[in-house]
Amino acid sequence: MSSVTRRTVSKTSGPELVVGVVSFPVDLAASEQSWAELPKQRTQRPKKVNIGGGGGLPRAVLLAALLLVSLAVSRAQTQTDNAPAPSGATQIATTVRKSYPPDLVQSGAALFQQNCSFCHGRDAGGGESGPDLTRSNLVTEDVEGDKIGTVVRNGRPAKGMPRFDFSDQQIAGLMAFIHTQQYDSPTKSGDRKGVDFADLQTGDVEAGKQYFNGAGGCAACHSPTGDLARIASRYHGLKLEERMLYPEDAKSKVTVTLASGQTITGTLDYLDEFTVGLIDPMRLYRSWRTSDVKYKVDASVNAHVGLLSKYTDDDIHNLMAYLQTLL
Repeated sequence: MSSVTRRTVSKTSGPELVVGVVSFPVDLAASEQSWAELPKQRTQRPKKVNIGGGGGLPRAVLLAALLLVSLAVSRAQTQTDNAPAPSGATQIATTVRKSYPPDLVQSGAALFQQNCSFCHGRDAGGGESGPDLTRSNLVTEDVEGDKIGTVVRNGRPAKGMPRFDFSDQQIAGLMAFIHTQQYDSPTKSGDRKGVDFADLQTGDVEAGKQYFNGAGGCAACHSPTGDLARIASRYHGLKLEERMLYPEDAKSKVTVTLASGQTITGTLDYLDEFTVGLIDPMRLYRSWRTSDVKYKVDASVNAHVGLLSKYTDDDIHNLMAYLQTLL
């Protein structure tokens, strides 16, 4: 039997305050045995939740669509920046500041500018094709490069990110730079660059459904149980809104009238000054010389283009809210 002296403390928001000293007997052998019998438990990190055509239109049309997206998102951000996010919205976890040696951060910054800035931006805040790393859940959950290093070394080929054969020291530098940018991003002047899921959750579902079936004319070409079934499971957030406003890969319909008067309708697959080709309802490819037939192309994307000048902010947000229910 031994005697153990233990300090009892009272914690405040400042340093610990020692209240007193208590001595009591303890059987060390029994304690060691009891400790050994305790079940071993694993500490698990919380799993990351995933929230989961016809070509050449004028550049001005595409810019108009992008401007609409920008204005709609800006309005949504103004509404949601000071409001609690709706249930189900993914939020970036609060980060705890950690300082890194300036030389390490500087080396990581140089490596980042050379290899990563084209996609992710010079300040890691998002670029031409890469996401904003300062608002990334993966970066928030990263511990000493365990997640950043894995992504950098393995790449993400499906998303166009190559793999990089960086040393441990180089990974450490990248990690230090990216984390530092994440810590500093809330203090930088200007609005945030990223678009949160909650920014696109401000519309009225019922009003959006009425617009879809009524004034918007969407139901004339689309069906929530047909081509749009589970659309919100295939596209998320800003990608879904961009597709709603301007579906670049939308397939056009074409009706070909033969010399006999017979008409054949299908999805336009090929068209130049000599040949028109389509995929018919039996999924067979058929083509004709343009000099031998008459044809009419119904470019479905044109209907979306026509709506760009008619949408109000409420129309966009309400329609988006409705589409997000199609899971």
